[in-house]
Amino acid sequence: MTAQASARSLVVFDIDGVVRDVSGSYRRAIADTVEYFTNAAYRPTPLDIDRLKSEGVWNNDWEASQELIYRYCESQGQQRDQKKLDYNTIVAFFQARYRGPDPNNFTGYICDEPLLLSSEYLQQLTQAGIAWGFFSGATRGSANYILEKRLGLQSPVLIAMEDAPGKPDPTGLFATVDKLENGQSNTAVIYVGDTVADMYTVGKARELQPHRTWVGVGVLPPHVQETAARSQAYSEMLQKAGAAVVLSNVQELNPAKIAELL
Repeated sequence: MTAQASARSLVVFDIDGVVRDVSGSYRRAIADTVEYFTNAAYRPTPLDIDRLKSEGVWNNDWEASQELIYRYCESQGQQRDQKKLDYNTIVAFFQARYRGPDPNNFTGYICDEPLLLSSEYLQQLTQAGIAWGFFSGATRGSANYILEKRLGLQSPVLIAMEDAPGKPDPTGLFATVDKLENGQSNTAVIYVGDTVADMYTVGKARELQPHRTWVGVGVLPPHVQETAARSQAYSEMLQKAGAAVVLSNVQELNPAKIAELL
């Protein structure tokens, strides 16, 4: 299944928190990593991780883990340069938890991620003449695992961590749109994400390519929907960062909703 070439509009999806629930995988791996490198003195809560990500620059979970370790050390009166952290060691520990020890045979937390959309939903977009693809800060291996192995998509358009600078830099979003447009130009673009960085990416895309319609759609990740107060606070945060609308599940962004937004 591929997106139509003659699309009137494009939808680009983030993956983590939009296509898959990562609260028990990526976020669990962040907490494990921080706990390990602080010698079990500090395990960040989901709220701690959300607070960091609300700053809009910690889309990379390896860097987020490192930053939380540093901030804990600072809270204990230690300077950053006193804490000897090796970034590659942090990455290796994180990956062993998230992906598993063998990079060619995933056995870690990634195997248990609940899906948040179906291939039938994407087919519905295709039938409505809406092209779609993915731009994510996840590694290509991790993204392909969920898109191809779990969702059964055949070579979907994907720009992953290795292909572009991290969000909120819109380079990867532009690259995804270029692949989807297939020679057309100025197609309206909706980018669907669950973080402040995702919405900032849309804002920066609009600044650099003002001739095109850019719409940011926020999605509430499952872990914030446990209470109405968390949902409301998170929704307001995404709207403040530029989301035109915030949905509780990505599949609410159906062809009728897309027409309404554009």
